[in-house]
Amino acid sequence: MNTAKHLNGSSLQPLQKRRLPYRELACMLLGSLLGTYLDLYFVGKSIYQFPIRPLPEIFSINIAFTLVGLPILVLIFVRCLSQVNKWGKAGIILFVSLLMSIFEKLAEAFGWYVHIDGWQHLYTFFGYLLFLSIITLFFEWTAKWNRKNKKPR
Repeated sequence: MNTAKHLNGSSLQPLQKRRLPYRELACMLLGSLLGTYLDLYFVGKSIYQFPIRPLPEIFSINIAFTLVGLPILVLIFVRCLSQVNKWGKAGIILFVSLLMSIFEKLAEAFGWYVHIDGWQHLYTFFGYLLFLSIITLFFEWTAKWNRKNKKPR
């Protein structure tokens, strides 16, 4: 589908609209739901808190991260996953998990995040390792499901 009328004398290819595939949208939704419920659980157990957050009188978690930031990060993550083999996927999962524990320390420095005294950043690494593995398994499952249920033309 063309996004604009192509100029007759132009040698450029017409631009195509790029739609967000349902697989990526489903992964973004899953990531947002998992992140929201995990944050609600850990904040409810007083393991960590978000001192600076939007609408603090209504929400005990940082909804900006779970409803905007996390889906965007999941979208970037699954787009990267779709371009590598299984070892590349494992490397990306490990790298992003490590980055998230580093970003957690940075968020603490800015005062966006506070955790209990016994918290180790290794917990964050393993938490994101599990979270991203679930997202990856779901992404791969949706690919298999799409191939299996594709109707011949």
